[in-house]
Amino acid sequence: MTIQEFIIKYREAFGDAAPLPVSFAYGATPAAEVKSVPKCMIGAVSKVRYGDSLTLCADNVLCGGGALYTAFRPMPERVPVFVSEVEHYKKTKEMVKDYVDSLGITLTDKPYLNFVRVDKLSSWDDAEAMIFFATPDILSGLCTWSFYDNNSPDAVTTLFASGCASIITFAVNENQNYGRRCFLGMLDPSARPLVPENELTFTIPMSRFKEMLDTMNDSALYQKAFSALKRRINK
Repeated sequence: MTIQEFIIKYREAFGDAAPLPVSFAYGATPAAEVKSVPKCMIGAVSKVRYGDSLTLCADNVLCGGGALYTAFRPMPERVPVFVSEVEHYKKTKEMVKDYVDSLGITLTDKPYLNFVRVDKLSSWDDAEAMIFFATPDILSGLCTWSFYDNNSPDAVTTLFASGCASIITFAVNENQNYGRRCFLGMLDPSARPLVPENELTFTIPMSRFKEMLDTMNDSALYQKAFSALKRRINK
């Protein structure tokens, strides 16, 4: 399925009120002017849905955790203490260290991480994943589509993560391993104020998304049950 064909089918399923998904990819050239971003990048990433592309790099990702989860820099020593003793997201700093180690993050050798709305893409090539900013009704459709050809208990999964890890790190690892999991994210209390109150994220690694493009037409997205939700999404 081409990009334009996907957009037509996505609009047919979800309507014009559903934001188009955002792709991200590492690259040797920036997709947009490299500008300073707020310390938490989530607000800047969220705005890509409105059409302007975003380029991140080691110089404009100021958050230590963000630099780790974008694979630009190793984890600063202060992060485990901050996550455990300031934010209280994990019981001990050792738990934080163990968890980050278990993610197996490999630092990128590409200078840029580009976020581009799907209608601005020229090709599916090189994309790591598609990020959907989704209300519960949109999530219902995305999950239903994901479950259509996958009986795995972790077909859709939620893992402990910062906002940036939930949309980037897991999807990159999954894509590199040709995995089939989709990731429900943006549950991080620190990142949530930077997205609308009734939204979560649903990230599909390209290894899985290319499979799902082939099942889209036959899934429940175009049947009676979801058509009622489409009307409510677009009320």
